[in-house]
Amino acid sequence: MDRVDMPEAAYLVLYRSGELARRAAALEARLAACDICPRHCGTDRRKDATGFCRAGESPLVASVCAHHGEEPAISGSRGSGTIFFGHCNLACVYCQNYQISQPATDAPLAALTTAQLAGKMLYLQNELGCHNINLVSPSSWVPQVVRTLLEAVPRGLTIPLVYNSNGYDSVDTLRQLDGIVDIYLPDLRYADDRWAERFSGVRDYVARARAAIAEMYRQVGDLKTDADGIARHGLVVRHLILPNDISGSRASLRWIAKYLSPQVTLSVMAQYSPQYRAVEFPELARRITRKEYQNVVALLEELGLDNGWVQQREAADCYLPDFAKEDRPFES
Repeated sequence: MDRVDMPEAAYLVLYRSGELARRAAALEARLAACDICPRHCGTDRRKDATGFCRAGESPLVASVCAHHGEEPAISGSRGSGTIFFGHCNLACVYCQNYQISQPATDAPLAALTTAQLAGKMLYLQNELGCHNINLVSPSSWVPQVVRTLLEAVPRGLTIPLVYNSNGYDSVDTLRQLDGIVDIYLPDLRYADDRWAERFSGVRDYVARARAAIAEMYRQVGDLKTDADGIARHGLVVRHLILPNDISGSRASLRWIAKYLSPQVTLSVMAQYSPQYRAVEFPELARRITRKEYQNVVALLEELGLDNGWVQQREAADCYLPDFAKEDRPFES
């Protein structure tokens, strides 16, 4: 991780040039036959919400909070200003955010206008003093996010934008975020599409996620932090260790080292526990073993991937949210 003095968020430059407004309009036009994520459902989201993720025109938000449990460079001392969106474009049977990620009539979600969402961003910045705006599961909501920025900047928003996704992102959509997103924080879930289809309901995850992460890296490069060690710009790739090597750690980490760079910042996560429907699948019905954990740690050393963080194996007890608590989902 490099240290750098970066006085303002990337999107402010595009706002002043008028390019942010042009991007917002172009993205919103795509909602008429939605192709925002790789599923390309073709749904007119201005009229209904019948695509895979059931996302309509108004952004659906479950929680807005200062999150202190993210990577140290993201959370810092004042927390990451986290906005949890509803209705993910994957259907992971083990999702710890299943209360809000899976379309359901009883999900604790609020439909906001972009003006209201801009107000939430400013609350995170001005009232809570967060280091950044952290968009969780934003892949279906990119047009609304860019429109929100267009409304938030003249009201005083200046802090970096974090794009925190499952990795199943459209490269075409990501290109519209070039110069807008400061920090990309994607997952790299699988190295085998058989598991992606069985456990997340998608047949082309591996190629799509790798192409998306490569595009993210092209845009922002290696992680850069300020003098206090707070992330200001760059890429962090998350890799969740799953039981029975379902995450394909060797193939995924070798791909990062070979096709991106051994300097890429990684966040290796050991927090898996069988949530949601995971107990229905024998391969996922337990936590990871000590041996599975140690194998991935050894792999990092073997591949020379030494930038980033590795969770302790006991992390499964620490990161389970309850979105019924609204602005305090991670408090016990």
